[in-house]
Amino acid sequence: MIYLDSAATTLQKPESVAVASAWAINHLASPGRGGHWPAMAAAEKAFACREEAARLFHVGNSERVVFTSNATHGLNIAIKTLARPGSRVVVSGYEHNAVTRPLHALGVDLRVARSPLFEPEAALDAFRREIERGADLVVCTHVSNAFGFILPIEDIAALCRERGVPLIVDASQSAGCLPLDFEALGAAFMAMPGHKGLYGPQGTGLLLCGIDPAPLLEGGTGSESRRQTMPDFLPDRLEAGTHNIAGIAGLLEGLRFLERRGVEHIAAQEARLIRQIGEDARRIPGVEVFLSHDSAAQAGVMSFRISGRDCEEVGEDLGGRGFALRAGLHCAPLAHESAGTLDTGTVRASVSVFNTSREAEQFIQTLRAVAAES
Repeated sequence: MIYLDSAATTLQKPESVAVASAWAINHLASPGRGGHWPAMAAAEKAFACREEAARLFHVGNSERVVFTSNATHGLNIAIKTLARPGSRVVVSGYEHNAVTRPLHALGVDLRVARSPLFEPEAALDAFRREIERGADLVVCTHVSNAFGFILPIEDIAALCRERGVPLIVDASQSAGCLPLDFEALGAAFMAMPGHKGLYGPQGTGLLLCGIDPAPLLEGGTGSESRRQTMPDFLPDRLEAGTHNIAGIAGLLEGLRFLERRGVEHIAAQEARLIRQIGEDARRIPGVEVFLSHDSAAQAGVMSFRISGRDCEEVGEDLGGRGFALRAGLHCAPLAHESAGTLDTGTVRASVSVFNTSREAEQFIQTLRAVAAES
């Protein structure tokens, strides 16, 4: 199987990730739940993971790095801290349901900064117009999970700082794949999963906190046990219940892998591979490829359609021939509406640092055969 679905989960991970998780299961207890060695060692492991994440993403205080179960968990904390029913919230036209569903549930006044695919300047202008009309909150994905479109997050963050509007960044597709500087952005929150570009296990995530959040859950923290409200300090304020210490141990190794390999190097490799796949695919008759003319506007994610074929059937066909991709709407109907693919969906190929140019060539050969049979 050639795996081209890393925008969902990086199945191929550094060997050290699985080794660390397995070791933690057999040796570590729960952080903050005892003075014995298994609990103390677990606390040290969690601290090391926070420190590594703070260094990688430029967070001044590692206590403001909070463990979550995934990016959706972190986004719910961030959104429910800052949004209220009737709040005027501006989002991009490329948001995932992890953003839009919590906002709809809250009953906010949702405003979409609509812009064409792969046009960063148009996206920035759309945000400028909506923010100037008045905004209580901006929520923006850094990279579209369906198309790989890199939104101009630094410029959008600058607009938010100028207007005094808090910003929540969904870094689900950019964390570990593109350089990120949390302090420079000045965002209120940034959420990311552990199981994608950070090469950690499923069930892990990080929320970087620029402001004090409201707890989403209440419960035990191992601290201030007499108190019947959640602690007022991070990270305890957001980390109710038992930590996923096996996942955290694996995530730490994923972060260390990123530091050794270099995020810039990974970004360049993924961009090169997706460009190779996209340029070769669009030479195949009947294949429509969503590829930016500017390589700087697209990360390692690309969508395509085959004329006259159902995208789900194409995905299944390719899967039967040994290629793992994802077809459909990718939990991002707003992105597909923006790209004009809401009625059909697309087939998505997404790469990681473990993919090779030879694998890309093999995929194109197979895609050519599939398209010829249509």
